[in-house]
Amino acid sequence: MADSAAAQRWIGQAGFAALILSLMFFRLLPLDTLPPRWAAPDLILCVTLVWTVRRSDLVPVWVVALLFLLTDLMFGRPPGLWTALVLILTEMLRARAADLRSASFLVEWMTIAGGVTLATLADRAVLGVVITPQAPLGLTLLQMVATILTYPAVVAVAKIVFGVSHPAPGEVNARGQKI
Repeated sequence: MADSAAAQRWIGQAGFAALILSLMFFRLLPLDTLPPRWAAPDLILCVTLVWTVRRSDLVPVWVVALLFLLTDLMFGRPPGLWTALVLILTEMLRARAADLRSASFLVEWMTIAGGVTLATLADRAVLGVVITPQAPLGLTLLQMVATILTYPAVVAVAKIVFGVSHPAPGEVNARGQKI
């Protein structure tokens, strides 16, 4: 039975990584050659936050670090800055996962909104201090708001399509620890 639980955990982690890599692939496709006038939501961040809040056992910190470092490199961002901010955000959410499990969805959504807002503003502040070229502030804020507003849809898709929901009370992981 322990082998089955460990195998399910590895399959869940591989599925999460495959989903993030496929989202990265579709974001890199040159579907439009004109410069964008609006900023699409950051689905990679949104999916990561949903999985972290709802099934943190399937999103180990090393997977998040590797995937977001890869996104930094592939999307031409300064390597490590957005990765560090997302790691801080996911670890704060992982620490609050038990509290968010018993709270309403609105509380969860507002917690995510606050975290995404702080991470976005911290990213802009650090890039501004080191005088790195940035996207216009309006575009960055539009992407932040779009990401926050997309969170409920990503939660619904994750629950319906992938079966990602909060763990049941008393559910344990492969090592016998409460989730």
